[in-house]
Amino acid sequence: MQEEVELGAGDLGLEALEAIAGGAKVAVSEAGLARMAEGRRVLTQAIKADTPIYGVTTGLGPRVVDRLDEAVRADFPADTVRGRAHALGPPLAPGIVRVAMAARAQSMLTGATGARPVLAEMLAGCLNAGLTPVVGETATIGAGDLMWGGMIGLGMIGEGEMETPEGRMPAPAALAAHGLAPLKLMPREGLAFVSNSSPTAAVAATGLIALCARLHAAQAAAALSLEGFRGNLSPLDSDVLALSPKPGQARAAEGLLSWLEGSGLHAPGAARRLQDPLSLRNIVQVQGAVFAAADWLEAAVLPEINTPTDNPVVLIGRGKVLSGGSYMSPQVAIAAQALNDAARHLAAQSVGRVQKLISARFSELPAGLSRLGIGSVGFGAMMKVVETLAAEIGHLAAPAPVYPSISADGVEDTLTHAAIPAKAMHAIAEKLAYLIAIELMVATQAAEMRETAVAPRLADVMEQVRAHAAPLDRDRSLTAEIEALKAAIVAGELPRMGT
Repeated sequence: MQEEVELGAGDLGLEALEAIAGGAKVAVSEAGLARMAEGRRVLTQAIKADTPIYGVTTGLGPRVVDRLDEAVRADFPADTVRGRAHALGPPLAPGIVRVAMAARAQSMLTGATGARPVLAEMLAGCLNAGLTPVVGETATIGAGDLMWGGMIGLGMIGEGEMETPEGRMPAPAALAAHGLAPLKLMPREGLAFVSNSSPTAAVAATGLIALCARLHAAQAAAALSLEGFRGNLSPLDSDVLALSPKPGQARAAEGLLSWLEGSGLHAPGAARRLQDPLSLRNIVQVQGAVFAAADWLEAAVLPEINTPTDNPVVLIGRGKVLSGGSYMSPQVAIAAQALNDAARHLAAQSVGRVQKLISARFSELPAGLSRLGIGSVGFGAMMKVVETLAAEIGHLAAPAPVYPSISADGVEDTLTHAAIPAKAMHAIAEKLAYLIAIELMVATQAAEMRETAVAPRLADVMEQVRAHAAPLDRDRSLTAEIEALKAAIVAGELPRMGT
């Protein structure tokens, strides 16, 4: 993991975001701070010229047609934050909030928000102190994350609550304990916290990171299932795949073949069947679709992290402040939904492989992979859990509704609900971890019962599985062992990510 990530010096990728979510320190680039100062200068000149500027010299939402009185302008930025800090429910994970804060600082450092450099420095200071505002999970319609941004901004002005290394506490106490002073917001700066898509981008990016990690583990599980089944590897042949080059397919095949390097399945006649059931024959087509969907979401979400998704924006080169619509993120909504749908296919195929391994008719191994015969269920009853997990993933992957909004007295009549599929990715990743754990356990038992050598990397995976789950020699509760395997998968320890 990166020990420090510099903000405002170049685009942040998924690796940097993962490091920030995990607690990496951040630094703020001098070039970025200079851009912020220049953007602020342009905004200040526009204010002095009495130029109409949304949320600066005018009201917000339906009140855009009204000019702000000088008497209310001083309090308006902080009140903009307070009036939108209404997120509800269990809080977002601190790692997600950290990414949202970093994304907000990263986009501020372009200079396009017109905010003073001290705002980015404050966000970085909180990140380095381990302070994250408490942000409820339910808040946004995906047309600018006003409520989520309001909760983050609330912490920056010393209100609300914060998670700290010492536990949750009121924001004023948290800031004081770490030598930070609350921000005194100036014109435009309340809107700089609330009118953007940084929080949704953070939820989507961290969900993408989690699902990509599950895909790595799912590839190991599928490869081990091929070993346990003694499957036919001809569908992985590069010439076969080249005849129909579906998106992501070659990458999926490359990953599977890497796990299967040195496997005896490559030898002529090693496979038990000319053609395997589809859950074993079409692994690369399904997993390839997941890779393709992940690539699409990455392309959609990284601009939301690295560029200003504000309204209005400062055009430094032109010396102007203009209204825009970059806070709207339908690309993220659509791509996240596609990845969730791809994960549904991934889960369904895992169900098929587990069933084939425990079915004596297909695997030619004892029913349920039981070593005790008819008096033992073995893994047979596990199908109820496996199918439930797949059904729950399918339910989580259901699309979010899209409809004409009536928000802001009908002015804000378009929405995306991008946060709904973005949040669903995290829940799907958790369910997939359980499903992968079960497939690894079943495939390990099948491979052991074959009493044939497996690919060296997969032999290592089997050792990792056995460190958490003993062979199923007689019926017993497997809950604790599955939980341990799942925890190792979520932690990136199983399979070891470097192997």
